[in-house]
Amino acid sequence: MNKMTPQVDGYLRKNKQWQKELGELRRIILDSPLTEEVKWRVLCYTFEGNNVVIIHGFKEYCGMTFVKGALLKDAKGVLAKPGENTQSARVIRFTSVGEITAMEPVLKAYIREAIEVEKAGLKVEFKKIDEFAVPEELQAKFDEAPKLKAAFEGLTPGRRRAYILHISSAKQSKTRASRVEKCSPRILGGKGLDDE
Repeated sequence: MNKMTPQVDGYLRKNKQWQKELGELRRIILDSPLTEEVKWRVLCYTFEGNNVVIIHGFKEYCGMTFVKGALLKDAKGVLAKPGENTQSARVIRFTSVGEITAMEPVLKAYIREAIEVEKAGLKVEFKKIDEFAVPEELQAKFDEAPKLKAAFEGLTPGRRRAYILHISSAKQSKTRASRVEKCSPRILGGKGLDDE
């Protein structure tokens, strides 16, 4: 069994809703060569410094997320995308300790496979920024304001992707246009959607 990190005990005590479930997931993961850490205020398990598995609690469920889950075979068909636009991570959701203990052999097999993915140095092939459709409201603004388009193209691919996804996620054109207006000063300032 791997060494437990005291910082994690505090994290589990604070997460009262899913404390038992996260504790059970932790026990299963620590029966592997992964190293336990707290990153981004969640429990993260690494192999040779690379993130492999994250466990976390949400309002409706707790989960085990495989950082490069898209590369796993998913023989049991239990992995799901955490969000519509997720490219790499895959999650298994739980609502009880019983669900976790029933899946223990599967979870251990998936953890071993995820470690093998890291050992092999495999990488997820991400969509290029050019493969994302620019929302028509943003394109219209680019057409009327070439400086905005130039500023947008000067952003990192990740920042451009974040803007495209944020704007295009609105269902109504009016909302998308409003988001374009709100984001334009940030884009012109060379800032990403979530930059300070």
